[in-house]
Amino acid sequence: MWFAGPARRLPAAGRPGALRLGFHLEPGMRVGLFGGSFNPAHEGHAHVAETARRRLGLDLVVWLVSPQNPLKSAHETAPLATRMAGAQAFARQRGMAVSDAETRLGSRYTIDTVRALKARFPGVDFVWIMGADSLATFHRWRGWTQIMAETPVAVVSRPWISLKSRTSPAARRFARHRIASFQARRLPALAPPAWVFLRGPLNFQSSTALRERMRPTDL
Repeated sequence: MWFAGPARRLPAAGRPGALRLGFHLEPGMRVGLFGGSFNPAHEGHAHVAETARRRLGLDLVVWLVSPQNPLKSAHETAPLATRMAGAQAFARQRGMAVSDAETRLGSRYTIDTVRALKARFPGVDFVWIMGADSLATFHRWRGWTQIMAETPVAVVSRPWISLKSRTSPAARRFARHRIASFQARRLPALAPPAWVFLRGPLNFQSSTALRERMRPTDL
């Protein structure tokens, strides 16, 4: 059985692709990092991204399309180009960008991505964004406690999972670092660990349901 554990620091990569991430950031910007497989992207993802952008007062939300989620099956994951195009279709509004930065940086885990972007863009206030369904399993991510120590985290409510996520191992472990939702705009400037749970209107779309709907059926 695979267990989450600390992530080793990767050496600074000299990959040419790392110079072209698809977005440009300036010191002082407040930027949300919204990572995922987006397999496929859907309105629920757009709801999470827009809720975080608006409630946290972010200048930009970057959708980081993962080359391959280590916790999910590669067999059922669509090609990166397909998932990038799907994410771009739902991130057309102001303050959104879609990037394959993890592929270009050569990072497999979120902790490596966060560290690389912080080093690349000093002076930018980053926030990691996730849906409540991700918080429920966050303790299975490699280096999850290190992620909380690197950047503030915003969690957006999702249908059916909100209660479970708020009693998850990660939520319990970092309970004293949670701020009230009415203080959400303070989050990007706070020193980690710091996180907030944002409630709001729920969007019931999910990637799992969409994949099931798109799966060929026997006649």
